[in-house]
Amino acid sequence: MNSGLNIIRLRMALVVSAILLAVFPVGAANGLSGRWDATVMAGKAEVPFRFEIVQDGDKVQGFFFEGERKIGSTSGSFQNGTLVLGYDFLNTTLEATLNGDQLQGTYRNNRPNAHPMEFRAQRHAPPAAGAASSPAVAGDWAMYRTAPDNSKLDVSWRLYLRQSGTEVSGAILKTSGDTGTLTGTWRDGKLTMSHFAGERPILVEVQMNPDDTLSLKVDGQFTYRASRITETHAKGIPDPPDPSQFTSVKDPNEPFHFTGLTLDGKMLSDKDPMFQGKVVLLSIGGSWCPNCLDEAPLLVDFYKKYHSRGLEVVGLNFEVDPDFEAARPRVATFIKRFSIEYPIVVLGTPDDVAAKLPQLVNFGVYPTTIFLGRDGRVRRIHAGFASLATGEEHVRLQKEMAELIETLLAEKPQQMSGSIRTQ
Repeated sequence: MNSGLNIIRLRMALVVSAILLAVFPVGAANGLSGRWDATVMAGKAEVPFRFEIVQDGDKVQGFFFEGERKIGSTSGSFQNGTLVLGYDFLNTTLEATLNGDQLQGTYRNNRPNAHPMEFRAQRHAPPAAGAASSPAVAGDWAMYRTAPDNSKLDVSWRLYLRQSGTEVSGAILKTSGDTGTLTGTWRDGKLTMSHFAGERPILVEVQMNPDDTLSLKVDGQFTYRASRITETHAKGIPDPPDPSQFTSVKDPNEPFHFTGLTLDGKMLSDKDPMFQGKVVLLSIGGSWCPNCLDEAPLLVDFYKKYHSRGLEVVGLNFEVDPDFEAARPRVATFIKRFSIEYPIVVLGTPDDVAAKLPQLVNFGVYPTTIFLGRDGRVRRIHAGFASLATGEEHVRLQKEMAELIETLLAEKPQQMSGSIRTQ
């Protein structure tokens, strides 16, 4: 009798299991929570990156990683096997369908006419053990193109690498800013590094040459040669440009002028009383600019530390959307994300820079940071920004900017007469 009941129970359990498998995809019973090995197609390159999902019923949050820093979605859902994640501060949406232990879909910018990237992910599997030893590449390098690429600005770039065994991390620093944190591993004589944190997808493949230079391929198509920064001349590689010499002004003795709309629709300009006799730090950027997002926390720190001593910070934003009302929520999200207390004004689109800021010479980089003395004149202009991904270079730049602010705050009116030297 008991044997018969057991057989019936077993058959019922098998039927229930079959029904569950038919209704829910394989793997769905475990939910989406956990780490995923993901990729996006960026042009011709398949860029791998770390992704993490936290699920509570139908509510889901998805996390990109900038190094070890998590970048979470601002909205998310999982219904009928479809995952939808929104990132308001990036103006992007990830949408993917679960099939077994795999996700497949698209990651797209919500701007009109933006092309979505193909997105794939599978549940994380620990990588197979690599070689016990690998070439030592930690340090500072300069990389120079060995064939034409799509860069319009730079002669050469800086490459900062950190290494622990076969694991390597770092960043490429262009005049326009850095790539974000590259991470990767040596395997079979090749180092493969990548970055994607909701923006800036990049794939970098590296091999060591017999002359101790590096051969690099970026995004599967652009090739470079790199040498340690102390050996550039001996290896025939040009020095990277100085970001403090890239952009200048037509007349350094003339006060710098700007006018733009605040988010409440009011005009703000350099002639406003709040700027008179103050040291002013201007950051030319936009809510769409990844390196502007990197710079924002530092500007917030500077404002909190030095505002009471006479520092004003202003964001001069050139937004992609020419409609101010359409651009407003993107800028508002940017302000909220970083708890920005200083004013941000919208001057137009990137096509309007020459007309709105006609004093600039050779502008072409976001962010570009302008330091004004208490007399309103330009004292230094720095193109681009080296984020935390660049390691010691970020620390050096932060220290340099703080020292310049301290110097400008200490100046008295009588020290500011005569011509001003632009550094």
